[in-house]
Amino acid sequence: MAERVLMTTTDGVCHIRLNRGDKMNALDPAMFEGITAALETLAASGNVRAIVLSGEGDAFCAGLDLGSFGLQDDAPSDLVPRTHGKANWVQNLGWGWRQLPVPVISAVHGVCFGGGLQLMAGSDIKIIHPDTRCAVMEMRWGLVPDMSGYPLWRGNVRDDILRRLVYTNEIFSGEDAQSYGFATEVNEEPIARALELARIIAGKNPDAIRAAKKISNMMGEASDAELLLAESVEQTEIIYKPNQLEAVAAFFEKREAKFG
Repeated sequence: MAERVLMTTTDGVCHIRLNRGDKMNALDPAMFEGITAALETLAASGNVRAIVLSGEGDAFCAGLDLGSFGLQDDAPSDLVPRTHGKANWVQNLGWGWRQLPVPVISAVHGVCFGGGLQLMAGSDIKIIHPDTRCAVMEMRWGLVPDMSGYPLWRGNVRDDILRRLVYTNEIFSGEDAQSYGFATEVNEEPIARALELARIIAGKNPDAIRAAKKISNMMGEASDAELLLAESVEQTEIIYKPNQLEAVAAFFEKREAKFG
């Protein structure tokens, strides 16, 4: 069996590729294991400064491969236990990207259904091809979205639009995804654009990038007072430290920064 998830890292940018192109990168047990393992590796890495997530072949991810899990009596059904912090093992496939300490950029093309849409939702920035076919597909199978979509879509996707798409599982385009709030921007070359952004991010002070993501992750739940304090705490940890001074020096000397 081919590896379900491929990882390559160059100059601080890790490119994660879902590698089941013959099945439109549908999520089977091996894909779940591969993504979970990739998340664990990335969480422990101190060398990665930005991540790009894409799919091999003609699709980003077609969602859950129901045939590979089946609906047998022995299929996992108790999803209530929390296995990954706030999330269960299924939700971790989307939520886990948001919890990584560095920015994640998804590059989406072809098909992005169900679990694929929630996988995309976990990234910080979502670049999508205009002709991508998208859907919150779970209602087709008599299910609800349960891979962390709701907390990740909150604040980005308009409430009534999300309800319509969940209730009807209608298909919409990449252009629509951007206008609805599922995607950040539309681009004819999503992988190239995602890698471009990742390289820009990887060239910034890594301490400041990690702090900015930490604060950004608080914005959905934290109070004004908590956010104001977080700004101060993170800035105190960064300012006048070697990497921050190097960012200033590199700017004035018109050269590429060399961070530790």
